[in-house]
Order: sequence, then C-alpha cells, then structure tokens
Amino acid sequence: MTSASLARPAERPRKPPRSLLGPAGIAAFLLITYWAVSSEFGIGLDLGAIVKDLDRGQVILADVLRPDFGFFERTIPAMLETIQMAIIATAIGCGIALPAAFLASRVTAPNAFVLRVDRGVLNVIRALPDLLYAMIFVAALSIGPLAGIMALILFNLGVIAKLLSETIDGVDTGPIEAARAAGAARVQTIRTAVYPQVLPNYVAFSLYVLELNIRASTVLGLVGAGGIGRLLNLQIGFGNYDNVGFIILELFLLVFAIELLSISLRRRLV
Repeated sequence: MTSASLARPAERPRKPPRSLLGPAGIAAFLLITYWAVSSEFGIGLDLGAIVKDLDRGQVILADVLRPDFGFFERTIPAMLETIQMAIIATAIGCGIALPAAFLASRVTAPNAFVLRVDRGVLNVIRALPDLLYAMIFVAALSIGPLAGIMALILFNLGVIAKLLSETIDGVDTGPIEAARAAGAARVQTIRTAVYPQVLPNYVAFSLYVLELNIRASTVLGLVGAGGIGRLLNLQIGFGNYDNVGFIILELFLLVFAIELLSISLRRRLV
C-alpha cells in the first residue's frame, strides 16, 4: 500500500434522502384539525365567543380557587358513598377480571375457541363508555349508587382484563414449562408458574382502577348514579363554585393518597 493511498481522505457517507413522511404527517394533522374546527364541516369553533366569555370564566375560576372549607361536613356522606362505590366496584370487577384475563391470554387459554369468545366479550364491554353504562343502569335500576356500582364493575372488567391479559402474554415461559414437565395440571400451572409473575402488576392495575373509579364516580353522579358527583352537580347548578373548588380539592387529595398506597404496595411485592 502506497503512501498516496494512505493520505487519501476517506469519502464522506452520502446523506440519506429526505423523507416526505414528516411533512406529509404535519399537513394531514393540520388538515384534519381544520376539518374538525371549521364551521362548514366541523364543530364550528368560534374563537371570538371564547374571548368574550373569558371574563365570565375568570370569575368562576377565581371562586373555584377559593374553596370553602366550611363545606367539608356536607361532603362527608357523599364522599363516603363515592369511596364505598369505588371499593365495591373494584373488588368485584377485578375479581371477575382475573379469570377473564387468563382466558384471554394465548399463554393460559385452554383453546382457541375460548380465547376468541372471551376476547370478543371483553371487546364489546370496552366498546361502551362508563357514562353510557351508568345511564342504562340508572334507567333500569333507578337513581342511586347501585347503578353506579354496576357501571363501574363493567368498566373495571374491561380495563383490568385487557391490561392483565397482555401482561400474561409476556411472562417468562420457563416456569410454565418446568411446571408442565413436573406433571402439573393447567390450573396448577397457572397458579404456581403464571400467577406469581403477574401478581405485582395485578395489584398495581387494581389500585389504578380504584383511582379511576373515584374519578369516574364523580362523572357518573352527574347522571344520577350516586356519589360525590351528585353533590358536585348540585353545587354547579346553584353557582356555588367555592364549594365546587373544595370538592375538587377533596378528590385530588383522595386520589393522591391512593397513588401513594399503590406505590408502597408495589414496592413490597416486587
């Protein structure tokens, strides 16, 4: 090899051609946004009306940011009802979701027919929002917490079964093969080789759903499904936004406490 060839500078690699995917995606996003907000094709978003209502919104926001702590005593029964609804719905919904998740996983389902039927039922359950379930149960069972509990149970079943089944699909198959080699039956294999692996996730998902139930029960109460939402709707109707602010603060603190409990339990299980 000559000295001239050693001194020759290395050729720079060619720049890759610019992809049109990014600009095309941005253009599609802007086009869809315009279609959604335009008055001719979409919802007719009126920025002028929003600007005009800013003064009114500032007054309401100012009241919300000055919560009336003297309203606490009146919120206790409704808040306890919300917590009770959330706990009952979480216990029943997550309890039903556990076997449903094992039947919806390719790792633990007994056969393809059961897998498809179970996933199909869960897809139908998840297709309907919890607010629609609440409206249906309120019409069927009358106004009260029972309608909210039933709606939350179905909501929990769909969420937990979906998350847990995907977790089961990703478990380590080594313990499963070892259990089968030792002659364990299907249920014994699930109980000894699969369930311990997904237990921390199951607890985390259940506590996450408990948080969702606290928040969802507030919305469900607006349609008569009981809980703090009914009191919140009443205070909004009367224009008592300082009381609304206190209810929002209560809900924030409750959800924050549940999150701290979730973190503590997950650390103990891992």
